[in-house]
Amino acid sequence: MNQLKANVGKADHSYKIYIGEEILDHVGMTLAKDGRAKRHVIVTDTRIDALHGERVQAALEKMDLRVERITVPPGEEAKGIETVLTVTERLTALGADRQTILIALGGGVIGDLTGFAASIYLRGIPVIQIPTTLLAQVDSSIGGKTGVDTAAGKNLLGTFKQPKTVFIDIAFLRTLPDEIFRSGLAEVIKCGVIKSPGLLDDLERAAASGGLREAAFLERIIATACRIKKEIVELDEQDHGLRRILNFGHTVGHAVEASSGYALSHGESVAIGMVAAARLSARLCGLPADDAARIAALIRSVGLPDRIPAEMDIEDVLSRLSLDKKKEGGTIHFVMIRKLGTPFVNEGIPEEILRDTLKGLKA
Repeated sequence: MNQLKANVGKADHSYKIYIGEEILDHVGMTLAKDGRAKRHVIVTDTRIDALHGERVQAALEKMDLRVERITVPPGEEAKGIETVLTVTERLTALGADRQTILIALGGGVIGDLTGFAASIYLRGIPVIQIPTTLLAQVDSSIGGKTGVDTAAGKNLLGTFKQPKTVFIDIAFLRTLPDEIFRSGLAEVIKCGVIKSPGLLDDLERAAASGGLREAAFLERIIATACRIKKEIVELDEQDHGLRRILNFGHTVGHAVEASSGYALSHGESVAIGMVAAARLSARLCGLPADDAARIAALIRSVGLPDRIPAEMDIEDVLSRLSLDKKKEGGTIHFVMIRKLGTPFVNEGIPEEILRDTLKGLKA
């Protein structure tokens, strides 16, 4: 089992990240050994609950922990303030207090939602992340960003709430549908592009050999991606500078995702956004054309889209870019790369160049 320690911000924000296969017993032992919580409340969605809820609860109860479960509907549509209120009302009904720990069991939606609820309930109670999707394991479970969506856009309401611990059990990935698994690979590719070109080599070999779902390979790439993210977050917890490089592909990606009405997954949208960012980097920043083509080819090889759907309105995508929560004044910042492993934050791209690039990506 891999073990990482994230030293984020203040000393009390430090936490361990455990990565391995079939580690639920370790989760129970770790929480029992800690002993500070009187109650553990698992927050999950109904789909994950049917697959894993009872098994996870039983593993914790085996260590004489007091455990309850709260379920919410599955999917991005549940990631709103109304669901947060439902969760907090259920916590109140259960008698949850400051000696209660929330456990986020699920993908990125559940992780964000539970982290947000933990950050505001009684002005803050601890949260533990047990991510069940590859996307959540390599990205959203680490770093402390929480958020819920509004009608205007994705994650426009949120807080920074570092988890107490993160337990990444790759056994959960066995039940993951291929399309959701592929979505997580987008974030792994991102880590390779911004920080570790060797990770791209690993992904290319696994894609060619059909080994993308092999356990040893998954543990290795998840540990690499987590190490990259935790090192960046340690230096910039609240996204004021360096942490922005983790948004490679996300600026266009979030706009595409919203423009699709969330029919495209986060990973699919980020994949398209990375191809757009690579093309812009080649056009404006000297990224070798072969590297831009390599990124697109890897995205295709793992089964992710590298084109904007033909039916999508480019002007709608551009209008959604104007709502980007990271913009400053009227400037939308883009993460670009001069070469693989060398990202930087661009001070803005002329609208006509951006429009032309997006039109060139239409299927």
